[in-house]
Amino acid sequence: MKTKLSKKRAISTVLTTVIILVSSVVLGSGVVLYGTSLFQGNTQTEAIQASDVKVWVHATDPTGVAWGAASVRNTGDKVISVNQISVRGTDIPFGQWYADTTMTSSEYQQALNHTGWVNALPGTNGPAISKLGACVGDANYLCIDQDSWGAGTNVISADVSTGPVSLDPGQTAVIYFKAYNGTFTSLDTGIQSNVSIYAGKAGAPYSIVVAGLS
Repeated sequence: MKTKLSKKRAISTVLTTVIILVSSVVLGSGVVLYGTSLFQGNTQTEAIQASDVKVWVHATDPTGVAWGAASVRNTGDKVISVNQISVRGTDIPFGQWYADTTMTSSEYQQALNHTGWVNALPGTNGPAISKLGACVGDANYLCIDQDSWGAGTNVISADVSTGPVSLDPGQTAVIYFKAYNGTFTSLDTGIQSNVSIYAGKAGAPYSIVVAGLS
């Protein structure tokens, strides 16, 4: 009895080769795209630069009232949030930060000034920084007229913070902050101390000289 030959046809060698080649190209493209995306993500950096960092202590107030200030710029290429300011190892709570993130380049480049002490808000348990020009008194608002020319010219309009200060790449901010009473005393005038400013892992401690002002 003769064996019947099957009429089913196998995939030709040429077609098999084509399928293998196409699959290899597709898989290779996927690997390349994934690697490129991963590389681009890893090369984006988080970086901040703080400048003009200062701390002022009241020269005569016995409770040790002290305020500080810093200019902060996002020098990386990712959105960051400044989430920590510490003075002598003690974190300053957000409710004692006063941040202005709408700075012009000329305002940002101005030296941060102390405009004198006043027994008024913002600030608790001791004097706050005095407002100048058209700046108004408000517990949630700190206005520093850097050049004493009045509102609208080199004026820092700082709202009290309720959380981290977000900065886009290239964006700048000025942050005034009130240290806990007793962190410094008048005896610390002229002494070097550390102020640390961080946005996540980006940031560093800065060595400053405490200024005593009456």
